[in-house]
Amino acid sequence: MTREVERTDDGRYVVVDGRRWRTADPALPDDVRARLLHHLGVARAGVRNAADDAAVTAARARVQLAKNELGERGTPWWEQDDDARRARWESALRDLGD
Repeated sequence: MTREVERTDDGRYVVVDGRRWRTADPALPDDVRARLLHHLGVARAGVRNAADDAAVTAARARVQLAKNELGERGTPWWEQDDDARRARWESALRDLGD
């Protein structure tokens, strides 16, 4: 099943099934995006496979961190200057152990 995805005119959001979702920061270098997406996938798997509440909480925190640093949550990337955007993803990669 393939969903039809459209972008808003300003490029800040995608619309899936009528719901608007913030896009990742387009300034992310490809290698950084790939590493953050890897961490996001691992964290999501951690949520699915968690053995207890503490593990779920820890995995969800990693999901949140990865999504923030991709620019999909937190301060909108279009409200940050280039230095703040770079600091955001560099900090996340350190925090994620990358």
